[in-house]
Amino acid sequence: MKKYILSVITGLSVVLWSCTEQSIDLEPENSITYDVAFATAERCDLAIVGCYDAAQSGYYPGNDRRRGYPFGAASVEQGDMKGEDMVNTQSFFAVTYDGTYTVSSPNGQAHWECTYQMINKINVVVDGLRTAAENGVLTAAVAADGEAEIRFLRALGLHELMVFFAMPYAATSDASHYGVPVSLEAINTVEKVQTAMEAGRLSGKETCDQILKDPDFAEANPVETRSGNLKIVRATKAAAIAAKIRIYRHMGAWDKVIEEASKIVSSSTPFSSPTGGYQLTASPDGVFTNNSSNIESIFSIENSETDNPTTNGCLYQMYCGRSLVCVSPIIINADFWPADDLRRELLPERANRYGSKEAYWSTKYRSVVWADYAPILRYAEVLLNYAEAEARVNGVTPKAVDLLNAVRNRAVTAVDKQFGISSFASADALITAILQERRIEFPAEGRCWPDIHRLTYDPKFAVKAADGKPGVPNKAAFGNITTGSYQPASGSVNAGILTTSGFYYEDRRYIFPIPESETSSNPTLAAQQNSGW
Repeated sequence: MKKYILSVITGLSVVLWSCTEQSIDLEPENSITYDVAFATAERCDLAIVGCYDAAQSGYYPGNDRRRGYPFGAASVEQGDMKGEDMVNTQSFFAVTYDGTYTVSSPNGQAHWECTYQMINKINVVVDGLRTAAENGVLTAAVAADGEAEIRFLRALGLHELMVFFAMPYAATSDASHYGVPVSLEAINTVEKVQTAMEAGRLSGKETCDQILKDPDFAEANPVETRSGNLKIVRATKAAAIAAKIRIYRHMGAWDKVIEEASKIVSSSTPFSSPTGGYQLTASPDGVFTNNSSNIESIFSIENSETDNPTTNGCLYQMYCGRSLVCVSPIIINADFWPADDLRRELLPERANRYGSKEAYWSTKYRSVVWADYAPILRYAEVLLNYAEAEARVNGVTPKAVDLLNAVRNRAVTAVDKQFGISSFASADALITAILQERRIEFPAEGRCWPDIHRLTYDPKFAVKAADGKPGVPNKAAFGNITTGSYQPASGSVNAGILTTSGFYYEDRRYIFPIPESETSSNPTLAAQQNSGW
C-alpha cells in the first residue's frame, strides 16, 4: 500500500494516536504520497517546521480549550499547578488537587493526545526525510540533521508523558513498572493503525532507554549552532545534550548527568558552553526580556503575534492577561529566598487584579500580542542539574558551589549573602540549597511538578505531604489569600490559607490516568491503566 501524508506542510498529522476506524481515511482527497510531499528540499524543511508547530500546540478543530499542548501555556501551567509554589485563581487548572478529575477530563486527555499526535507527525517526517535522501532530494547529512531535530522533539514529548502519566523512575528498583507507549513508526497504513490500537506500555527502564536514543542521535547529527533566533527555536547539539541531562536526572543517573553536563559547561567560571556558546544572561530576567536572541535559552518554542497557540495556549494570558495563576505566599515568604534577591524585583509583580487583594503575579511573560516564547531548556537549568549531580556524587566541592552560585549570584549581589564552600556543613545541606534555588528560579516555567515527581522516592529530599509522608503538599487556596498573606522572606506562612489539601504518592491523583479516549479503543492500554483509575 502506498504511504500517504495528510497536509504535513500545513501542520496536520496523519492520524491521532487516539483514533477510531470511523475517523480514519488514509486516502482522502487532499492526501499526497511521500514522494510528492518530500520532493524538494523546501518541502522537506516545511515538513520539519510542521513538527515544531505540532510541539507548539496540538490540533483540535473547533476546541480552543485544548490548545497549549504539548509545549504551550497549558502544559507549563499544568507543571506549576501540580505543586505548591503557584496558585490557580480559577478552577480551570486545578489539575492535581481537584477531586472531580476523571479519565475524560480535558487537561490530561489533551496532553496525551496532542503529544502522541506530535510524535506520529515526527515519525511520518522521519520516513519522508529518509525517502528524500534515498531519492537524492537531500544529501545524507542534511537529511540526518533534519531527522536529528525532530527526534529531539520526540524525546522531549515522550519524557513529558513519563513525568505526567507514569510513576517515577525509582518506583521500582529496576524501573520495571509501567512507563508509556513508545511509537517509533509512522501510522500511515490500515495495518499500522490496527497495530497502534493494540500497542501497550513499555517498562519505565525500557521507555527511558528508548527515549535516550533520540537525543543521542540528535547530538551526533545536527549542526552545532544556527543563526539568529534559529539557535533557540530549532534543535542544536547543545539542546540534545541538555535534554539528555534532564532525562538522566529524572532517572537518578548522576554520573551520566555529570558526563553529559561536562560537554556543555566549561571547567571554570564564568561558565559557558563550548558548543553553541550558551551562557547565563547578565540579569535574571534576560531570557524573558529578549526571547529571540538571548544567550541563555538553549531551546524554546517560538511564538509570534501571527503564529501562537491562541488564548488558552498563550503564556501571557495565563500568567498575566487573564490572571489565572498567581505566585503563592509559600514561595514569596520563604526565608531561603533573600529579600533583596533581584528576582523579587524583576520577575514578580504585586498587583490587585481581583478587586479585594494584592497578590504576586509572574511577569516572565510580557507580550500582549502573545509572542512570548515558551522556555523549554535554559542554561540555568543545566548548571543547577550539574550542581546537584556533583553534590550527590562528590559532596561539597568547589565545583558544585560554583555552579549553584553562577545562577544565584546574578540575583543575590550582596557579597555577605553569597555562598562559599564553608556555607555547607554537608552534601545534604548543599543539595537542599540547590533544590531551593530551583524553586526560586523556575516558577511559571512548569518545572515544579517534574521535581516533585522525580524526588518521590528519595529518602532525604522527597517533597512531603502535610504529615511528612512523600506526596503532594498542601497549597494555598486563592480565595483564602489576603494582601497580608504575603510577607516576603519572613519564613512564615499563615496555615489558614493552606486549605487545598495535598495527598500521598499512592493516591491515584498523583499521576494522570490514561485517557478514556485511548483505553476505550485499545484493550491493551485499558488493562494497563494507572492504579486507582
